Amino acid sequence: MKIKLAAIIILSVFFLSCRDKKESVTIQETASNFQNKGHEVVAAMVAKVGDYKKLIEKNDVVYTYAYETPDGQKDVSTEKYIFKGELSYGAYSQHERTFPDLDGLIEQGYDGNNYWLKHKGQILTDTVRLKRVAFNRPTNFYWFAMFQKLLDPGLNYEFIGEKMLNETAYDVVKISFQSNDDTPTDTYQLYINKQTLLVDQFLFTVADFGVLETPYLMQLQYEAIDGMLIPTKRQYKKSTWNADVSDDPWIHVTWSDIKFNNGLSKDDFKS
Repeated sequence: MKIKLAAIIILSVFFLSCRDKKESVTIQETASNFQNKGHEVVAAMVAKVGDYKKLIEKNDVVYTYAYETPDGQKDVSTEKYIFKGELSYGAYSQHERTFPDLDGLIEQGYDGNNYWLKHKGQILTDTVRLKRVAFNRPTNFYWFAMFQKLLDPGLNYEFIGEKMLNETAYDVVKISFQSNDDTPTDTYQLYINKQTLLVDQFLFTVADFGVLETPYLMQLQYEAIDGMLIPTKRQYKKSTWNADVSDDPWIHVTWSDIKFNNGLSKDDFKS
């Protein structure tokens, strides 16, 4: 992975590839509805961390998002989401990856219908920048609700088998997305800890940038917050389909100060 450009964008691109996955309509599956064992294992994992119904019941979330590449470039934003409708807002106090040519506060949002961008309180209408906003907002949301949305319709599950890594037993499940026009889609390979039922790590591809053969490995650490298990610390780097890591340095992402039920309304997401 090239540290300067590719490392800056690759994780965001991963979530960009999920931008067309609309608002979750996940329902609770019964055993008779599972596609296969892989689907059943994923459903058990989602039940452990907290399903989408729990997110809807919490109405909204506010937290601090930090992303840092090995060369020291960093984004820090205050993220706000309403789960029903997947409304999204980010206020960037530091944006060395996102619009590094601008100084001062950057705000961007999705109000359920439109994307918008502000710099120091002034609306920007630059179409190139707005395309970036249209990529950041849904992908950051998907990032936060990823596990819950792994029960969305239109996903395919394949149970790869059991694997031992560092003396830990895992159920390995491959997940892919149905394509309406035969275009390549992303693939996830989850390593679900058989004892804790948590995803300790997963492999992913980046179809939008043609990264299909060589995956990246994401490793996770969780916190218990308001009845849910949230993967608040993440690191990722290039890997293989055997989950072997390269000698590349890790890229780090952290979420902190997570608070649910803040009483946000749709007005808070308007420009």
